[in-house]
Amino acid sequence: MVTMAISDINAYAHLTDADVEALRVELDQIRRDIESDRGVRDATYLRRTITAQRAMEVVSRIILLRSDNRLCWISGTALLSVAKMIENMELGHNVMHGQWDWMNDPEVHSTSWEWDIVCHSSHWKHSHNFIHHKYTNVLDMDHDVGYRVLRVTRDQPWVPKQLFQPVINIVLALLFEWGIGLHDIELKEVIKGNKSVEEAQPQLFGKKIVRQVFKDYVFFPLLSGRNARSTLKANLTANIVRNLWTYVVIFCGHFPDGAEKFTMAELEDETPGQWYLRQMLGSANFDAGPVMAFMSGNLCYQIEHHLFPDLPSNRYAEIGERVRELCEKYDLPYTTGSLAHQYWQTFRTINKLSLPDRFLTATADDAPETASERRFGDTHSRGRSDGVTRRRGLLTAIRHSRERLALRR
Repeated sequence: MVTMAISDINAYAHLTDADVEALRVELDQIRRDIESDRGVRDATYLRRTITAQRAMEVVSRIILLRSDNRLCWISGTALLSVAKMIENMELGHNVMHGQWDWMNDPEVHSTSWEWDIVCHSSHWKHSHNFIHHKYTNVLDMDHDVGYRVLRVTRDQPWVPKQLFQPVINIVLALLFEWGIGLHDIELKEVIKGNKSVEEAQPQLFGKKIVRQVFKDYVFFPLLSGRNARSTLKANLTANIVRNLWTYVVIFCGHFPDGAEKFTMAELEDETPGQWYLRQMLGSANFDAGPVMAFMSGNLCYQIEHHLFPDLPSNRYAEIGERVRELCEKYDLPYTTGSLAHQYWQTFRTINKLSLPDRFLTATADDAPETASERRFGDTHSRGRSDGVTRRRGLLTAIRHSRERLALRR
């Protein structure tokens, strides 16, 4: 099968080696500026977030002691859902990325934090921090491309089980923490003998399951006495709400149109500048105000997160302004849109690719969900300028490609 993803990122981006190196220098400067400016205000932000999240959870648990009362059930469940979302996204995800390791505080260090979901931290840090962020969207390397159960690019061959993909997608959304928990264990590979039990460490996942199930479905319901059943339902609801929100945020950052895929050929002799460029072209943002940004763990700035996964999340908004300026300077797309728009594109791709390729109409190299440098034919000259300051890069090339397509129609 001919691979349809990007194999020459410079050609796709319409940038020269010198352009990519210049981009690297400017992005490195952003990193240095933020690292040198980290301090009290960032630490205060984190401490206040932890305090607020824990207070929310305590209050919600107290309210749910009266979970037989409808108002208490609704308010307690809503507050617990929010607390779990904050703990999962703004705290757990970001702390374990090492964003706060510079504080040298063991309580908020990436090596010691354990989050409130069934996935064990060590499994997640391997599959996410190492594999996903190093090999972002590289086919056959980054298992987050479809999470091994969804077809999200035509480079993944269609098999009959994909017909059930719309249903699998819903189940994955509802049980997202369980999918993430199983992600790094790779039970199929263990069964096939391609991965040892020692490498998979399934006992860690088992212990985490026992801990989480006991806490949410035994301990806290029993505290409610005769209201145990309604409290159990509240905890289950809060976990599902948290799972759905996490799923939406993550999928909107990785599978809308414009979040490109890459071949392993792209990794050959990849420079630091090309790694930066791959993060920029392989990720997508969604528009959010301060509240939604906070509730998403600031992963509405997925592009910035992939560029600088270990910088404090509360700085992504200001980093984003500078990244936008660089995209304009180098004529690169800054892929973003409303949350509804980004998820609609993701939903469309997942459902469309459940069908065999013969039912798909867009060309293989220029489909909304799959693109490569071949979409431009022989026109992808690099680093051209209109006048003195205007660089003609990928954004201009995409616009011209669409204009030519419109004329042919």
